[in-house]
Amino acid sequence: MNFITTTEQLAAACTRLASFPVITVDTEFLRETTYYPLLCVVQLASADEAVVVDALAPGIDLKPFFELMANDQVLKVFHAARQDIEIVWHRAGILPHPIFDTQVAAMVLGYGDSIAYDQLVERITGHRPDKTHRFTDWSRRPLTEEQLHYAVSDVTHLRDVFAALDADLKKRGRSDWVSEEMEILTSPKTYDFHPERAWERLKTRVRKPRELAVLMEVAAWREQEAQSRDVPRNRIVKDESIGDIAVHAPTSLERLANLRSLPKGFERSKWGADVVAAVQRGLARDPQTLPKIEKPRNNGNGAAIVELLKVLLRMTSERHAVASKVIATVDDLEQIAADDNADVGALQGWRRELFGEAALALKHGRLALAIDKGKVVRVDRED
Repeated sequence: MNFITTTEQLAAACTRLASFPVITVDTEFLRETTYYPLLCVVQLASADEAVVVDALAPGIDLKPFFELMANDQVLKVFHAARQDIEIVWHRAGILPHPIFDTQVAAMVLGYGDSIAYDQLVERITGHRPDKTHRFTDWSRRPLTEEQLHYAVSDVTHLRDVFAALDADLKKRGRSDWVSEEMEILTSPKTYDFHPERAWERLKTRVRKPRELAVLMEVAAWREQEAQSRDVPRNRIVKDESIGDIAVHAPTSLERLANLRSLPKGFERSKWGADVVAAVQRGLARDPQTLPKIEKPRNNGNGAAIVELLKVLLRMTSERHAVASKVIATVDDLEQIAADDNADVGALQGWRRELFGEAALALKHGRLALAIDKGKVVRVDRED
C-alpha cells in the first residue's frame, strides 16, 4: 500500500494506474454538516498496486486524480458509485467514464436489492471485511494504521468482486444491461441539482396550484441557501415544514409564527423574512406556468392492476434472478397501470424486454397469472 500526501506522488501513481485497463476506486467523505460532501480520502487500485490518497493533505492538488477519472481508456470500478461520482462532479466538473458499479451489477445478477459492499465481498470471496471504521471521522489527522488498512482493503477486495461479476454478466449475456445503467449513472442530469427543481425531491403532496407554486418557491430558496452556505437542507428548514408552509402560505411574519412545524422564534431569524418573500413570489406566479398536479393513482381498478403487476414483478425477478428493485419500482407500476406510454425505466431498454411488455400484456388481458404446483406462472392468452 502506497500512502500519498503530495501532488507529485499522486501524479506518478495516476500515471502508473492509467496504464491498466481496469482500476478500482473508492472515497471516504463526510456530509453530516455540509451540503456538499467533504472529500477526505481517495483509494485506488490496479492489478499491481493499491494507493491511499490523503485528499486533505496541505497543498495537495487532486488534478491528476480527476484526469484519471476522465480517462476513457481506463474502466473505473466502484461500489454504489453515485456519491463518489457526485464528489468528482462537484470538485472538477467532470463525470468518471467509463465506469462499472458492482452494486448495480449484483442487482442485475440476483444478489438482492442494493446489497452492501461487505455482504457482496463475503458472498463472492468468502472474506468478511472489517467495517469497524466505516463511520470513523475521516477528516481527523493523522490517519491511523487501522484506517489506512480499512481504506485499502475496500479497493483490493473490489478487484475480486469485479472479476467475478463481470465474468457472470458475460456468461449470462447481461453486460449490456449494466452498460445501460452506467450511462444513466454518468449523465449530468443525475447530478445537476438546480434550485428550481428542488421541489421534485420532496415527498410532500400538494392538491392545489396555489400550494404547488408556494412549494416550488420555498424549496428553491432553501436549496440556494443550502448551497451558498454549504449546509444540509434540513439545517435551514425541514421538509415537513416546507409542506406546511405550502399549505398555509403565510404572507407575514405573524402568520409564519403560527406554524407549529417551525421552531419557536423562527420568524425572528435571518430566514423568516426570506420565507415570507418566497411565499409571496409563489402566490404571484401565473398558474398556467405551473406543472400539472398528478392526481392520486390507484383509484378504482387501478389498485388491483398494481397488485397484479407486483405479482408479475416478483415472479419475473425470481425466474430471471434479477433484483426486483432494479427492474421496476412501485411508482413505475402505478404509472404503468395509469398509462401504457408512461416515461418509466420499466418500459425502456432491457427492462421492457424482461418485464415491461409482459406488464402491458397483463394489464390488457393478453396475459394471465395462474398457480401451477404451488408456483405462480404466466399464461399467454390468444386474442
